[in-house]
Amino acid sequence: MAVTDEAIEKIKDMIVSGTLRPGDRLPKESELAADLGLSRNSLREAVRALSLIRILDVRQGDGTYVTSLDPQLLLEALSFVVDFHRDDTVLEFLAVRRILEPAATAMAASRISEQQLQALTSQLDVLGAAPSVEELVACDLEFHRGIVQTSGNSVLCSLLDGLSGPTTRARIWRGLTQEDAVSRTLHEHRAILSALRDRDAEAARSWATVHIASVEQWLRSTL
Repeated sequence: MAVTDEAIEKIKDMIVSGTLRPGDRLPKESELAADLGLSRNSLREAVRALSLIRILDVRQGDGTYVTSLDPQLLLEALSFVVDFHRDDTVLEFLAVRRILEPAATAMAASRISEQQLQALTSQLDVLGAAPSVEELVACDLEFHRGIVQTSGNSVLCSLLDGLSGPTTRARIWRGLTQEDAVSRTLHEHRAILSALRDRDAEAARSWATVHIASVEQWLRSTL
């Protein structure tokens, strides 16, 4: 194991064991290096690496702190990597969405409030029956984000939020080139919402699967 990797593992062990907790300030560099049996240089490299993935927060003139370790914060690194996707990997992103999002939608069926249902209904009502493709895709992102947020799983929500970006262009492309894409999307949104209103988790899961799979199937045939 490289020296820097060893340093990262030792700091990670301190966080996992509870020796360092979210919001805690790390000991002085010289003290921490001595306690962990590391050189100060390898410790600095480890701190730099862990700050890049939002585990540590280096505050100039103040010290280094463990971040909140909130899933949304930690998964920013995933979003950064996702931004470098290639067009030929969009199908893979859609496949992951097809696995995760129906599960989140099913979870939402038992948790979503009447107020949240009304907010989703209002989104679709404002959109109308004949939106532009750009309006539809923007609403689509917000519609699914609103549902996933009610699943009660912050990690799942953050993962899906990071995965939705790479599929946006494919959804716009489909809307512009497939004859019934807009009407089909509106119908599927209404079906998902109806299942949520009925508290029918399996119907919600099924409609979410159909909804995502239709984009995936279209893109696969187009490519």
